[in-house]
Amino acid sequence: MTGLVVGSLLLTSCAGGDGNATESGSSARPSTVQNGIVGRPMAAGDPVPGGTLTYAGYAFVTGFDPAKSQASGATGGTEMAAIYDLLMRYDIESGEFVPQLAQSLEPSDELRTWTLTLREGVTFSDGTPLTSEAVVASIDRYNANKGPNAQVWTSSVAGMQTPDPGTVVFSLQQSWSEFPAMLAGGHGMIVAPTATVGGSLEPVGAGPFTVKRFVPNEELLLARRGDYWDGAPNLELLRFVPIIGDQAKLDALRSGDVQATYLRGAELVDQMRSTEQPGYIDTSSLGSVVLINNRPGRPGSDIRVRQAMAYATSTETFNQRVLAGKGLPGAEIFQPWSQWHSDVSPVGVDPEKAKELLDAAKKDGFDGNVTFVGLNDPTAQQSALTVQAMLQSVGFNVTIEYQNSTADLVKKMYAQHDFDLAYGAFNLFESAPFIRLYSSMQSTSTNNALGYADPRMDAALAAVQSARGDAEKRAALTDVQTLVNETTPFLTLGALSSFIPWQANVHGVQPSLDAILLFDKAWIDS
Repeated sequence: MTGLVVGSLLLTSCAGGDGNATESGSSARPSTVQNGIVGRPMAAGDPVPGGTLTYAGYAFVTGFDPAKSQASGATGGTEMAAIYDLLMRYDIESGEFVPQLAQSLEPSDELRTWTLTLREGVTFSDGTPLTSEAVVASIDRYNANKGPNAQVWTSSVAGMQTPDPGTVVFSLQQSWSEFPAMLAGGHGMIVAPTATVGGSLEPVGAGPFTVKRFVPNEELLLARRGDYWDGAPNLELLRFVPIIGDQAKLDALRSGDVQATYLRGAELVDQMRSTEQPGYIDTSSLGSVVLINNRPGRPGSDIRVRQAMAYATSTETFNQRVLAGKGLPGAEIFQPWSQWHSDVSPVGVDPEKAKELLDAAKKDGFDGNVTFVGLNDPTAQQSALTVQAMLQSVGFNVTIEYQNSTADLVKKMYAQHDFDLAYGAFNLFESAPFIRLYSSMQSTSTNNALGYADPRMDAALAAVQSARGDAEKRAALTDVQTLVNETTPFLTLGALSSFIPWQANVHGVQPSLDAILLFDKAWIDS
């Protein structure tokens, strides 16, 4: 599973800036955050067929295997959804998961059995039918290849049955209200049985587009399918191009070189909030964190060291110096804008308490030295230097080790576990927070880069998963916050917003879970 969570963990953008804030509160943080489709598009009439929509995403796609890449909007999820479609999608207007490739997904009363009914007559792009057997085979392959969140699935799903070609019955180990979210991500991107006959994967799916041309780091060109189950897409071509840097992407949008793009830098996202630019805003809790290696032999194995770090960390200082004061700082997991916010206060800034805890650890043999690993680029360097300055101000000695590539950083963190601190993100889904909380903190999770293991947290996460209704889930998440305060497995810096703007003459784009965009109904009014 090593490296497959890069999209969630490492895709955080920063902007320059400076400041001297020392309080951990959130005076610059809004109490409400606007999510969903925003802006004022042109008045739309009947869809106009034809045309090419060019999209400059956050990171250019490197492959088409859902089991080998994070299926998020920032890391190839939009491209793969165009090829494979999704069994379920997240409807941002209703706040519900609704059928896409599926015709329906019905739970039992106790939420332990979910019955998926497929639409009739759906075919893959090679003409073969989408059947229940194909769905099970694709999911089994995904889990066997340890795709993102595979362990969440295998620990929670007891079995899959196919009583007929159009039905899949999922039997779960426990009640799970968020189960539909799993079918709106990588598990719900069904790879055709014929796609892997030769050993390597060919991009054959049931989605609205097929691959026409792919040149790595240059262009991905998708052509519409005339036999798509919901009718041929309006767009003739869907084109993805790599553009480096948020400002360059925004310039390309304004010049008309692209019709849509993905922005993640705090300054530009904040700037775009105040415009009437149409697009989609997606905000994630725990979008900015410092990971602490909790494993034995590491400084972070001592809870006093971790707590000292927490008392030394000012989210507002980080916001000012790294995000130019335009981020969403806060030390709690779920900020006031989130439906999962609780009254449990997070750990605040207390330099004297930090020094006291650190001194106690030093008296027992800790030398005060910690190593921060990060990427060797200007924005990541600013994050590392800011964390270094805050910790050194209370007596830590922080050495920064810069890695030349994301692959090198992932190897250190997930394969070698050779780090004390690292900057990243967990990017929790507001609609389904359990999935990434489990991946990040459950003691047996292979995505648990922290090496954190606490049976109380495992029990709290299980309670989140099996919660019946929002009130019960909120109570369970409150227990998670309480344990995070007590055990300090990581340092929370704040939430993170992404903005995906498109030109005013673009219509019919459907955002789904994790900023995946669906273009099967999109069209351009020329």
